[in-house]
Amino acid sequence: MVVSGVQETVVEASLEYDRNKELKAFDETKAGVKGLLDDGLVKIPNIFVRPAEELAKELNCRPADVQPPIIDIGGIREIGRRKEIVNEVRIAAANWGFFQVVEHGIPLTVLEEMIEGVRLFHEQDLEAKEKFYSRDSTRSVRLNTNNDLFNSMTANWRDTLTISVSASGTLDPNEFPAICR
Repeated sequence: MVVSGVQETVVEASLEYDRNKELKAFDETKAGVKGLLDDGLVKIPNIFVRPAEELAKELNCRPADVQPPIIDIGGIREIGRRKEIVNEVRIAAANWGFFQVVEHGIPLTVLEEMIEGVRLFHEQDLEAKEKFYSRDSTRSVRLNTNNDLFNSMTANWRDTLTISVSASGTLDPNEFPAICR
């Protein structure tokens, strides 16, 4: 099999599949999933392929009408309401692991600009993004493909830009990618 660029380091030419070697080679490119696409990927690497039996189980147990929790934080400054909101967050986090927040006061234009900034970040050339590529959870700003890439059974087909206050305790906008400021 003849491949080039990012694919060359990811796709094994032999029939023997070495998952750890493929994961390491993929991660070392610092190009992520977007890099595979930009390089003209024609075959999904094995690290992203879920076993058919795993998919079948998931398809058979997925509820048809799933509605993630929506938490209205309007009135959070009121003591009684604050306790209710905290309880709603606790339940949503325990049962779902995520939730949608409404009535937070952030203008829609700010949210749209943030989403556009992240989209533009991912559309940049590899050179502009790779300095942010890291698995170091203490970094405030990092790009990677799957936080659990080396621990999960199957890699997820996604790249993630994380900007975290909890990593360092501070939030310095100068650390952000320029296109996301």
